[in-house]
Amino acid sequence: MTMPEILRRKLMERIDIASEPDDGEVLEEIDGLILGEEETRYLPVAQKAELRRQLFYSVRRLDVLQELLEDAGITEIMVNGYQHIFVERNGRIERYGKSFTSAEKLEDVIQQIVGRCNRVVNEQNPIVDARLENGDRVNVVMKPVALNGPILTIRRFPEQAVTMEFLVSIGSITKEAAEFLQALVRTRYSMMIGGATGSGKTTFLNVLSAYIPKGERIITIEDNAELQIQGVENLVRLEAKEANLESGTEITIRDLIRAALRMRPNRVIIGEVRGAETFELLSALNTGHAGSLSTAHANSVKDMISRLETMVLMGVQLPLEAIRRQIASGIEILVHLGRGEDGSRRVEEIAEITGMEEDEIKTVSLFRREYGRGLQKTGELVHREKLEGKTG
Repeated sequence: MTMPEILRRKLMERIDIASEPDDGEVLEEIDGLILGEEETRYLPVAQKAELRRQLFYSVRRLDVLQELLEDAGITEIMVNGYQHIFVERNGRIERYGKSFTSAEKLEDVIQQIVGRCNRVVNEQNPIVDARLENGDRVNVVMKPVALNGPILTIRRFPEQAVTMEFLVSIGSITKEAAEFLQALVRTRYSMMIGGATGSGKTTFLNVLSAYIPKGERIITIEDNAELQIQGVENLVRLEAKEANLESGTEITIRDLIRAALRMRPNRVIIGEVRGAETFELLSALNTGHAGSLSTAHANSVKDMISRLETMVLMGVQLPLEAIRRQIASGIEILVHLGRGEDGSRRVEEIAEITGMEEDEIKTVSLFRREYGRGLQKTGELVHREKLEGKTG
């Protein structure tokens, strides 16, 4: 057993967690412990300070993860069992030099995180999604599914909301394409944002939402609340709920979409569609909720359409032609995101769904990233009625 672990156990014996001591009281106990122990009394000041910080984080924060969460340069934290931690920084994954002192301590941290979100993770329910207080996305996989111990993945989100101007400045999108999307959002074109895991779909959805006129009533629907809608006063945020020990009732994304349509929204923003709820989204888009936004996992614009078809079939058995007509009449713009070789997140293509032709959904590429040339304009918007103010 390491010295920090020994001291932590002694610290837990000295403080009464049930009395909810404040941070100052905990630090007083830590200082007394460090000064009173023979092994630590004569440590150099720098080592004492580091030990003090470690003990405090282990009791009042998220242990070794806390300093990673305070590092703005880290975009993802991956814990593969208590001894192996990896981080993503500037698009590159690297091994972190520290680890948890034991599997039990990692499990304590996991239970602390999921408990705050009213979620439960155990052997009967070994996979759970949650979030930190700052909105960072958390995924947990426990035994018996995870063979090498608890697996914890944390997707970080910027503390300051990302703006379109920032994305233009780092080359994620051109100014021309950004202004084009801004105009489409304001004039209520419905959009689906696609991309692989970690391509920045949620961030880009947040960026686009900044262009929604402030007087509209917006309802957001998410598995785990992480959207950062800025400047909208009439905002309703809904979050799905898993069944747990306290309540056997599960509230799904499908349930929330149905409920949202009875709340008189101007637009519905769904953080991500993954399955059967896609049918409800398309129904909303085809019943007067134009301008709604959502995201989905996909590898290209073409793949995004195939994914939407497949996800609708998870919920309802309809002829493929009927599903395609729902997609073609409900979704107008597809935005595909990807990652460059340097790990940067960027817009790869913007396309318009123009309608149906011979039972196939037809698209027109409006902007596409070309090798060595960046994001280039490749076509003109076909359905310009709303953009030109000719219809509602």
